[in-house]
Amino acid sequence: MFLSAILFGLLGSFHCVGMCGPIAFMLPIDRQNPVKGFFQILSYHFGRLLTYSLIGLLFGFLGKGFYFFGFQQQLSILVGASMILIILFPKLFKKVNFSKNINKIIFKVKSSLGKELKKKGNDTFFTIGFLNGFLPCGLVYMAVFGAIATTNAFFGALYMFLFGLGTIPLMTSVVYLGNFTKGAFRKKIQAVIPVFVIFIGCLFILRGLGLGIPYISPAPVLDLVSSSNACH
Repeated sequence: MFLSAILFGLLGSFHCVGMCGPIAFMLPIDRQNPVKGFFQILSYHFGRLLTYSLIGLLFGFLGKGFYFFGFQQQLSILVGASMILIILFPKLFKKVNFSKNINKIIFKVKSSLGKELKKKGNDTFFTIGFLNGFLPCGLVYMAVFGAIATTNAFFGALYMFLFGLGTIPLMTSVVYLGNFTKGAFRKKIQAVIPVFVIFIGCLFILRGLGLGIPYISPAPVLDLVSSSNACH
């Protein structure tokens, strides 16, 4: 499961470049001092990872509620099915509008980002990264589904942290080189992402079905206990 988070980040970063690439390229890093610039970029990424981890903590805790009421398997199936449906029927989900309050929050985040990009303070890069993590992104939403499916606040935070970790290589390259991922290569990666999401969705469904397949679809704990008692 956690491997899927890193792969989400690695593949999803090609999508993220289109959304967050301009922000990363506009970071006011000190290009005359490579060491200082490195730590400034590191601070930016740390801000993003903290945001993702907090989001994962929240949704992992939400998933824990499902686990508490005995809906862990059903939740895993729901998460997997949602991933697949969003990929197969994207137009249906695009029609779902955010509430005015959420749109206001997003507007404030973008406004704050604009102000921070004009600064060069020591905390600027961390703040930009922290705010950047709240910007709406389809791949982040997919990772959030994974965080919910962990049914654990800590694992939810870890899942999102690993997702963010996977985005670092490409996002760091963008800071130095700009949007170099245009063209046929990026299109090929973009075409792979939906297939990968569907694959992960299928894995979540299999996990929820509890077919007794080691590592992929382990049997429910109650079934294992029952089998153990039967042996005695």
